[in-house]
Amino acid sequence: MSQKFGELIPVGGGDPIPLLKKTLLVGRRESNDVVLRFANVSSNHCQLYIKQGYWFVEDQNSRNGTKVNGKRVRDTDKRIDPGNTISIAKHEYELHYDPIELGATGPPPAEVNVAEEILGKSLLERAGIGTSRRRGED
Repeated sequence: MSQKFGELIPVGGGDPIPLLKKTLLVGRRESNDVVLRFANVSSNHCQLYIKQGYWFVEDQNSRNGTKVNGKRVRDTDKRIDPGNTISIAKHEYELHYDPIELGATGPPPAEVNVAEEILGKSLLERAGIGTSRRRGED
């Protein structure tokens, strides 16, 4: 039996979808790791991946969006905690997994807001030569 890193349980009934890899592409196209054969699911809808023992989702510019607990995933990689609901287009799944089994230690990792990460700092700060104070400049 292959290792399972969790499963997506369809809300309202249906067969659970086992998560068999640490990075999974989800969408309508047959070449995806998780194929959802629904007209409103984009061909490459979203990517699921494990980071520090927790599942994260990144929307792949899908037409009908991806949500975690009803909140749209936009410019961020959104952490999906155990028992959270992920909506792919209008299809809802509850994500079941154990972070400790997946290697989690300590608090959950922070979510990464790509736009804030890039736009929230000046170019000089991001290059490491920005507004840090040197000794004797007080």
